[in-house]
Amino acid sequence: MDKEKMQRTKIHNWNKKIPLYMLCLSLVGFVSFYVIPFAVSFYYSVVDNPITKEYCGMGNYMELFQNPYFMKGLKNTGFFMAVSIPINIILSLCAALGLRGMKQHSGMFNLIFLIPLAIPSATAAFFWKNFFGLHGTLNKFLAVFHVPDVNWLDCKYSMLVMVLIFIWKNIGYDMTLFLSGLSNIPEQYYEYADVEGAGRWWKFKNITLIYLMPTTFVVIIMTVVNSFKIFKEIYIMTGEYPPDSLYVLQHYMNNMFLSLNYPKLASATYILTSVMVLFVACIFMAEKKISENLIS
Repeated sequence: MDKEKMQRTKIHNWNKKIPLYMLCLSLVGFVSFYVIPFAVSFYYSVVDNPITKEYCGMGNYMELFQNPYFMKGLKNTGFFMAVSIPINIILSLCAALGLRGMKQHSGMFNLIFLIPLAIPSATAAFFWKNFFGLHGTLNKFLAVFHVPDVNWLDCKYSMLVMVLIFIWKNIGYDMTLFLSGLSNIPEQYYEYADVEGAGRWWKFKNITLIYLMPTTFVVIIMTVVNSFKIFKEIYIMTGEYPPDSLYVLQHYMNNMFLSLNYPKLASATYILTSVMVLFVACIFMAEKKISENLIS
């Protein structure tokens, strides 16, 4: 019995140590692949070049905001995010509400919205390039109405074309997240509101939006992250040297990498990462504050 008890104690102690070992393993991976590269990037961002490695303070950051290409990429990226993110979130929420209210064929429409996620980026980019190109399908259709040909990938509307492509590809993903959030709202809330004679707008504003708030914050974060992936489509469709209207931050960072200008690359990466971390922190703080107000 004593031997069996000792064996059980040994197994129990081992089971208590397993989470600690797993946590240490995760910590090693986090430090190796995130903390150390982040620290090395910061080091390169405050030296003049990777050879002499002379300390230059905030010089690289100041030069970035004086660089016309960086500012052009920053402006185009900001415009794309400011337009595409709100539109995509609103349309995906409307699609989720529409599918939730459908009694028939909701599964088929849900599948239709999710099809773009299954199409490889290269295939999708090839299709859109042939659709919006100078001799593409859209211009052939507009020629019927005697509209002159427009190179939609090299004009003042080019970024709006990318907004359309982004929404086409990501609306299904955000819609699925909203559908998951809507399914967690108890139907009893809507039934009580119906008994009290509440209208659709009141139920949407005071029930749906309120209890969908945690999901909305997740959708916002994921949409912001996915918005940076539009560079892949732009690169495939326009190559290494896109029109000025489609030049985004990733183009600048890619050029700095190819030219081995690591200080400028590290500075741009550090600024972009810091902004993203600050944005996510603000989102979580806002969600916590709203949740506390709802509980109180």
